[in-house]
Amino acid sequence: MVSARGQIVALGGGGFSMEVNPALDDFILGLARSPCPRICFVPTASGDNENYVVRFYKRFSTAQCRPTHLELFRRSVTDLAAFAKEQDVIFVGGGNTANMLAVWRLHDFDGALRGALESGSLLAGISAGSICWFEQGITDSFGPELNPLAGLGFLPGSNCPHYDGEPKRRPAYHAQVLAGMKAGYAADDGVALHFVDGSLADVVSSRPGASAYRVEAVGGQIVETPIAARRIGEAEP
Repeated sequence: MVSARGQIVALGGGGFSMEVNPALDDFILGLARSPCPRICFVPTASGDNENYVVRFYKRFSTAQCRPTHLELFRRSVTDLAAFAKEQDVIFVGGGNTANMLAVWRLHDFDGALRGALESGSLLAGISAGSICWFEQGITDSFGPELNPLAGLGFLPGSNCPHYDGEPKRRPAYHAQVLAGMKAGYAADDGVALHFVDGSLADVVSSRPGASAYRVEAVGGQIVETPIAARRIGEAEP
């Protein structure tokens, strides 16, 4: 199934995982249905890395939100569907996308996420937490080379994060789209793609010069169309 109704924010890079600037994190909180939202960090892709969880809590203070996190390698939540629906924001961290999706499916957390999305929870994430929402993406989950991977299909098309941050990403994504991967969106580090009901509604950036792109194959050639990002954060003029 494709294009679930609801809000999804896909980060090419940035946020508390990668930068001091809180602009993207604050942007996500501002989209939530509650003025003091419940935000749950899901670090599955990193193997529930404890340091990653600590960084999450350092950024998201109880003064602005109600933070929690969900571990599946040391699972303590019995009813994942109910737990997910209680969250206003579910933020998925980076790491190994393929392993993350396999663990989610084993626990039926993919179904819990879809239910939460359609109940009004905002889904967000960086890197693996960006790719996962789309039908397809490219990943280094299987080794140093970038390969295609099927995602959850909550958003149509394909996705490539770290478009300017990792030199292999852009040519690998072009090659996969030419080989038959669905057209999609690429995002530089510091860029967030905001989707509403499956359609791109806004593009924002915490860094100067960062952008998003629509990437598609037309007549056997790659067409890469820049999408201007709206600058947000402390450095915004």
